[in-house]
Amino acid sequence: MAAESYKQHRFLLGALFMGHMTNDWVAGTLWLLAPAIAASMGLGPAEVGLILTINGIGAGLAYIPAGVIADRSTRPGFLMLLSFWWVAIGYLSATLVPGFWAVTLLLACGVMGDAFWHPIATGVLVKEMPQRRAQALGIHAVGGSIGAEVLGPLSTGFLLGFFDWQTTLQILVLPVVIMGVLFIPVAARISRDNPGQVTHIDLRTLARQWLKPEGLALMLMMILYNMALMAQLAMAPLYFQSEHGLSPFYAGLIFAAILMIGSIFQPLFGKYTDSRGRKPLILLALFGATFFALFAGLSDSLYWAILGLLPAVAILTAVRPVILAAAVEYTGKSEATTLGIVFTVLDGVGMFGALLAGLIGEFELRYAFIMAAAMALSAGLICLFLNFRTTALSDDQAVISQVASPADP
Repeated sequence: MAAESYKQHRFLLGALFMGHMTNDWVAGTLWLLAPAIAASMGLGPAEVGLILTINGIGAGLAYIPAGVIADRSTRPGFLMLLSFWWVAIGYLSATLVPGFWAVTLLLACGVMGDAFWHPIATGVLVKEMPQRRAQALGIHAVGGSIGAEVLGPLSTGFLLGFFDWQTTLQILVLPVVIMGVLFIPVAARISRDNPGQVTHIDLRTLARQWLKPEGLALMLMMILYNMALMAQLAMAPLYFQSEHGLSPFYAGLIFAAILMIGSIFQPLFGKYTDSRGRKPLILLALFGATFFALFAGLSDSLYWAILGLLPAVAILTAVRPVILAAAVEYTGKSEATTLGIVFTVLDGVGMFGALLAGLIGEFELRYAFIMAAAMALSAGLICLFLNFRTTALSDDQAVISQVASPADP
């Protein structure tokens, strides 16, 4: 029985790793496509930030419904299959229309398909592996990071050297179409015998829990954390190209290298905090990112800016699965719905960091990195007042960490 369970876990991790990588590969093209789209229309940093922020809002609209549906579904595999075709149709449509707003809204529609994947896939993983939550989320996150932060920027930077942004995106949609075909037999193997019944009462209970002081504090910490990360991600490729004259390919290469380092450490950070607790590593990541982002923002040199951005972005990327696991453990139930709420907070609200960075970048692009440092510092200060305590779940005997305020009994 244990061998069978181990085999199923390996299958799930492998299949969802590949699916996440492919979906996020297309979504990750936007870090370099947004500057190319803006340049083709004679627009600037504010519009780059606006494209990325509207994409974050679009993703935020899909996360919670996806989580609720996933918690009630006996066939989450087929819901994941739907996401590939949603992504393909949305992004292809964006290449066929004129005008800034039409393109931006259709790109947001495409990213909703990618967002739909996340609560479903991560919900399956945390339900199946309750004692290895952060590690499983970390392995799944590596797949997305390889797609969004390595393959996406590298392939986009390379193709933009030969084609316009429309043709580039049309080519880059091909992997997700292929995965949409290959995932059909895989989807049939991912099922649940006893899905949860998430009712309006459950949703009200979740809402009340998040509206408690400790829930609001955790939510604010997550928003500031992701705003700090998104501000740096949104402006870094544009900064490399406009301030230091790098080509899209070399900007994408540096961008991918920075993020790949963070991706490698995601499962390691997750595994460490599964046994040692969440708070110390989250604090270390937030305060460390504060220092390095400030270092990048105060430097005029490309060399020193990279030396600052590399650890700042890598640390914040690596700690993401730890923050996700802490949020799941805060509610302790309805995992996919909880993750839908968390992804909405992170990528929906937190994506406003890209817009603020773009507005600040209108004056000086490197000032966006100083703003990111301030947000990471604020998130770290809030985290100081959160207490991560360990409790046991009676229903599955899994040991989890429960986030609460220090004043709670």
